[in-house]
Amino acid sequence: MDQPTPAPGPTTVPEGIPVRDEQTPLRPAERPELLLITGMSGAGRSRAAAALEDLNWYVVDNLPPRLLITLATMMSAGAGISRLAAVVDVRSGEFFNEMVSVIDQIRQTGMEYRIIFLEASDAELVRRFETVRRPHPLQGDGRMLDGIVAERALLQALKNRADVVIDTTELSVHDLARRIRELIDGEAEDRVRLTVMSFGFKYGLPLDADHVVDVRFLANPYWVTELRHLTGHDQEVRSYVLSLPGAGEFVDRYVAALEPVLGRYADELKPYVTIAVGCTGGKHRSVAISEEIAGRLRAAGHAVRTLHRDLGRE
Repeated sequence: MDQPTPAPGPTTVPEGIPVRDEQTPLRPAERPELLLITGMSGAGRSRAAAALEDLNWYVVDNLPPRLLITLATMMSAGAGISRLAAVVDVRSGEFFNEMVSVIDQIRQTGMEYRIIFLEASDAELVRRFETVRRPHPLQGDGRMLDGIVAERALLQALKNRADVVIDTTELSVHDLARRIRELIDGEAEDRVRLTVMSFGFKYGLPLDADHVVDVRFLANPYWVTELRHLTGHDQEVRSYVLSLPGAGEFVDRYVAALEPVLGRYADELKPYVTIAVGCTGGKHRSVAISEEIAGRLRAAGHAVRTLHRDLGRE
């Protein structure tokens, strides 16, 4: 059976355009404003797009190439979008034939962009399509392999221009997400966002807590008349709580225990971690200890915010 005819296009690397392999990271100084995700159907474009969304990129999927120029113009004009990732591929049909010329036009504007190209072996692509029981977008009335061969020819010029080529044949969806994070988001410790939350046990456990700490082993400032009307934000309460027997040692050891754990969350694609610190009412001890833990973690270089869930409740 005749195979679909690939669109004509250059098959050599244009002068002055560097090509990186998948082992070369995009250094922080090279992080793009415009990132183009393309490659073979079934090679993981959707998973790569989801990983970028998790990194706070604005992601547009299945975009006709000519609209890239419009989006690039909007970004240059200060539309409030600074990190745009566009997934472009053969699903756009005849419009995809414009892709190489559109990239040339974007390059002429001086806007910084990068291209990540995803591919996989023919056998693996066939297996993936058979697993989800869907036809290849270029298959037509032919075999699945016909569509894959046609797509490879159609994408060759674009692959030649890619900054990074990632072969996902042996990668799981989680491995691919990790690779995207390594290329785009820099060091692992910068990717974990910590929330240290105080709460009161009498109002229930936080549903979204990853770690729960009980500081009711400390004496309650509520029973100290001059401290009762204050909170853990007040220096008098913080000084009282942190001077209690066991308080300082607890914070020291707990933060030390967290250190080897936090970096691993990013490796397991969990960039947001909530540490919940509870006392009876969520007003004195938990607030003071939460602030102390958060301060220690910030000093260690982590991105930390504090949240006091039950502060202000009667």
